[in-house]
Amino acid sequence: QVQLRESGGGWVQEGGSLRLSCAASGGIFSASAMGWYRQAPGKQRELVATITSSGNTNYADSVKGRFTISRDNAKNTVYLQMNNLKPEDTAVYYCKRDYGPLTYWGQGTQVTVSS
Repeated sequence: QVQLRESGGGWVQEGGSLRLSCAASGGIFSASAMGWYRQAPGKQRELVATITSSGNTNYADSVKGRFTISRDNAKNTVYLQMNNLKPEDTAVYYCKRDYGPLTYWGQGTQVTVSS
């Protein structure tokens, strides 16, 4: 079965850094487009960053220059390196996998940034 296992969430002070990991199982990972989304309380879920199977990336304007998405196909893992974190980044972060016509979501991991 296709599953996504997230790790790396937690608490960090403003200006600090955190790296999220999402390990995928099942299917052909290298053929999957991956992404990170986040949802804060009372807010809509929003796109943070995406990376295609060929390595092309894009970012939300709010995180551009601070966050970096990457993938390691040998490890079936996608990463989100978050630098210069701000309180506005506080949210539940979700890993997303697109594989053919199907979409899979991780369980979500909490990121809290204190001022």
